[in-house]
Amino acid sequence: MSQEEKFKEISPADFFYRNRDIAGFSNPVRALYTAVRELVENSLDACEARGILPDIILFLNIEGQADSERNIVKIKIADNGGGIPPEHIPNAFGKILFGSKYTLIQSRGTFGLGGKMAYLYGQITTNNPLEVTVGYRKKIFFFKIMIDIKKNEPIILERKEKPNLTGWNGTIVSFTLEGDYFRAFPKILEYIKLSALVTPYGNITLVDTYGRLIRFSRSTLKMPNPPRETLPHPHGVDVEMVKRLVEENKKRTLLSFLTKSFHRVGKETAKKILEQLKLPPDESVGSLGLNEIVRLTQALKSYDDFLPPDASVLSPIGEELLKEGIKKELEPEVLAVESRRPQAYSGHPFIVEVGIAYGGKITPPPDGSPIIYRYANRIPLLYDEANDVAYKVVNKLMNWKRYKIDPRIDPVRIIVHICSTKIPYKTVGKEYVADRPEIEREILNGLRNTSREISTYLSRKRSVEREKKRLDVYRKYLPMIIKFAEEAAGGRIRIKEADIKSLLSKIDRYRTIQEQEEKA
Repeated sequence: MSQEEKFKEISPADFFYRNRDIAGFSNPVRALYTAVRELVENSLDACEARGILPDIILFLNIEGQADSERNIVKIKIADNGGGIPPEHIPNAFGKILFGSKYTLIQSRGTFGLGGKMAYLYGQITTNNPLEVTVGYRKKIFFFKIMIDIKKNEPIILERKEKPNLTGWNGTIVSFTLEGDYFRAFPKILEYIKLSALVTPYGNITLVDTYGRLIRFSRSTLKMPNPPRETLPHPHGVDVEMVKRLVEENKKRTLLSFLTKSFHRVGKETAKKILEQLKLPPDESVGSLGLNEIVRLTQALKSYDDFLPPDASVLSPIGEELLKEGIKKELEPEVLAVESRRPQAYSGHPFIVEVGIAYGGKITPPPDGSPIIYRYANRIPLLYDEANDVAYKVVNKLMNWKRYKIDPRIDPVRIIVHICSTKIPYKTVGKEYVADRPEIEREILNGLRNTSREISTYLSRKRSVEREKKRLDVYRKYLPMIIKFAEEAAGGRIRIKEADIKSLLSKIDRYRTIQEQEEKA
């Protein structure tokens, strides 16, 4: 075979078929967990994008045995997210890198890739089709789909439609894959529980292979404001992005191009940049050559007077909902949360939210390591914790002694949530966040403030406990002291029983006041 004959092109589906490990499908346990996670994320996004209170049901059922370590597991998930237009259903489920997540907007997913990777993994391990039922407006559509891996195209095996008599709008997805059900199930259950913590406005139901129903019910009807699509900030662009924007806006003038294509660029700022580059404001963008595009990109990235990205496009959980979720799932004795002020890294807006829950039904860490619940755009991150920025802050940068808290032995849970139009994940598998200095600093400051609240409460509680012990000592020994005093006086002094009871009642009243202060 000649050297020329060795070169060939592969499709995106073929690429991920050959490199499934990079998307989290590296072993039977991780594959099943990742598939469930991607499907739940898609369902939650579908509901929240339309302002619908999520009602999601997940079924997991063992259909057979592949080998000693792998089960054939059927996954079925149903949501009430409003459905998908029928013309997009085949590509939305059967074509890799086709979807609605290619705009600059906060969402759990990045490319709409994870769900289709799960379907692809199911196909290559069990060779069964994907079944999709969609309720959309006045009809219900049913598809059986497989993916042509070489061509990256959907293969429609069956298509049906019927009137939507119930008025249900949403999506039901069902397929099989190989996975280690029994080792993956604890991780899946933990993922669902942590998702419920930051989604107190949703119903999430899990039905396992034995028919057991595990339900996480909503405790509030309030939802966060949905995220809004935004334009790229000039500090976050590169030459390729500017080239593409130029191609899409050839007929615009340079002044209009800068003000309409970038986030928070006003006319006066645009004129200053064009003046600096010696480009006329009314010149057509399409007339720019490659060298001028490079110069324009460099000027945008280096200009210091741009307004920072507007974080109103983001959708944080919010302090009220975060408190509600923590109370619902952890039932702590005391908690403190903080939603930090918006910041930016490399032109991307982000908000850090932190929470500390102490006591109540929370148990101390079993292995002496702080327990951190990490989230990125409301996705619980359960793997590769030691590589995450939150782990670094909690274990290396935070001085817990200053706040009289030791998360290694105290009953403490630490919650860290980062929301952004672009989460700086280190891998395609989306399991840990890079330690960007700006994000690192916000997590640290948030933990300091919430720790201070917890520390104040614990100091007051410990003070009350000391006082209660002191009063208990008085109550126990006061009658004995009085008796000894009477004996020492040779019977010349007699203390009335009423006076003793009066002293004891004062001690009891003071102790009651201390207990009420502690509860408050």
